[in-house]
Amino acid sequence: MANDSPSRAQQLLWRVEVFAYDLFAGVMRVLPVDAASDFGAWLFGRLGPLTSSDRTVERNLRIAFPDASEAEIANLKTAQWAEAGRFLAEFPIVDRIVRDPSRLQVVNRERLLAVAAGQGPVVLISGHFSNFEIMAAAIVQAGVPAHVTYRAANNPLFDQRVRESRARYGVKLFAPKGSDGTREMMRAFQRGDSVALLNDQKFNGGVAAPFFGVTAHTAPGPATFALKFGIPLLPMSVQRVSKARFRVVVHEPMVLENTGDRAADVEAGVRRINAFMEERVRERPTEWFWVHKRWPKEMYKKPG
Repeated sequence: MANDSPSRAQQLLWRVEVFAYDLFAGVMRVLPVDAASDFGAWLFGRLGPLTSSDRTVERNLRIAFPDASEAEIANLKTAQWAEAGRFLAEFPIVDRIVRDPSRLQVVNRERLLAVAAGQGPVVLISGHFSNFEIMAAAIVQAGVPAHVTYRAANNPLFDQRVRESRARYGVKLFAPKGSDGTREMMRAFQRGDSVALLNDQKFNGGVAAPFFGVTAHTAPGPATFALKFGIPLLPMSVQRVSKARFRVVVHEPMVLENTGDRAADVEAGVRRINAFMEERVRERPTEWFWVHKRWPKEMYKKPG
């Protein structure tokens, strides 16, 4: 029988990784909020371009903006690394950010309050925009009972840190991905709870739908749930106002057409979701998390 237990070397590596994270998080929690955010922007503005992810960022930018000049791509790349650094430095202190009312503005908050008051459930959808953790905090603050999906970190010690950090600002309901997660989300909808999903990453085997005019495989889950339960999609986005100050926007609900052709209706829903995500990225291109390989893998191969 195969031994699935991690090796001693793996366990040691996990401990080293968590030690480094704890040290970084500890420093961020000591610094003033804006100083921590500025430090993250400074640090990753210098380290990001030295990583292998820099090539992915540049390729993604060229796919999305094929007519952009070399200077425009360079500027976008520099700005997105600073934004990514701000997010990473802010993650351990989201609870401090959202406790300060001056740092969080929610546009159309009444839409969340209506869901909390019983006009739900809904499928909350968004993408990796700016500090996307702020959106989860806004949902919790509005009193919406929602399961927030996530993918567990490979390092279980770090995964525990992520859970603890989120619990500090009230995010305690998680729906793990995979078949168990799907069943859990189904039960949540049946109870009248909502589910929040980030729907802007590549999903192998998902629906092939355009994103910036290029085919991108996208998870069908949000559209499938909305159609199955006859409930709307409620899109959200977050924008950085300045430093560690944010604006969360609760957008107009999407009601998907149910023609009875489930496959076609899901595909139409995915196309609407991708269009929403693309519009948000075009509005604020430096605030999307460009390090994901969003498009088919062949688009990232070096020319022969």
